[in-house]
Amino acid sequence: MTTTPILILSGKGKTGRRVAEQLEARGVPFRLASRSSEQRFDWYDDSTWPATIAGAETAYLAPPVGPTGLAAAGEFIKQAAAEGLRRVVLLSGRGVGSPGREFAVYESGLELEHAVKDSGADWTIIRPAWFAQGFSEDFMYDYVMAGEIRLSAGDGAEAWIDTNDVGDVMTAALLDERHTGETYSLSGPRTLTLTEVAAELSAASGRPISYVDLEPEEHVAEMVGFGLTQEDAEAVRDLFAVIRNHRSEYVSDGVQQVLGRAPRDFADWARETAKTGVWSV
Repeated sequence: MTTTPILILSGKGKTGRRVAEQLEARGVPFRLASRSSEQRFDWYDDSTWPATIAGAETAYLAPPVGPTGLAAAGEFIKQAAAEGLRRVVLLSGRGVGSPGREFAVYESGLELEHAVKDSGADWTIIRPAWFAQGFSEDFMYDYVMAGEIRLSAGDGAEAWIDTNDVGDVMTAALLDERHTGETYSLSGPRTLTLTEVAAELSAASGRPISYVDLEPEEHVAEMVGFGLTQEDAEAVRDLFAVIRNHRSEYVSDGVQQVLGRAPRDFADWARETAKTGVWSV
């Protein structure tokens, strides 16, 4: 294991923050890199890359959403490996690399995985399902608070995963080189439709919450109205289209493989999260 601080790219995000907490608890040195960090890092500004890369041997890489951001991450990893990075753990997505990749967001994700594998650095790739914390920490939180989860997932199901499980897997991969060269797919223990998700969130929070199934282009228009770029909105649409087309209705065993335990169930996560008051009026 490296003795230099582990570089955490997008260290203020849902997974990066959890990895940082895990490393801190273990007394492992790390260095956060983001637009707001002391040493500014921006995926879209390669002038910020050299100082970020300098001295790093191991990195956790959580790339931006969308083809442009994923392409930038691919260029970054090539440069980082050329300048001395010897190990990277990549946050990818469940389904990347599966047959029938008709969506640009998956094609771009696969290209990034190839860039990581071809960089010359040792690598581990983690492909999680959708995060349960999307309903408590991300844009879907506003839907929960408004009482309507407005998405274009149809009646398809997803095996939603607790982001804390993802953080635990990422940390294990960073600290144990036995995971080098492995690709792990992660999910929760069961699949739920958005209607079932809304019911679980209602039961946990005490709030009446329903699922509103949007047409994909209607969904894009709403997200653009909320401030997303057209490209990012279309990338999110494509990710939900995977659910809409019933291609996420399976469970993955990566948490069990890496940690030797079962992943947390969505209902258990929702009940514990409700106790924090995050959905209280």
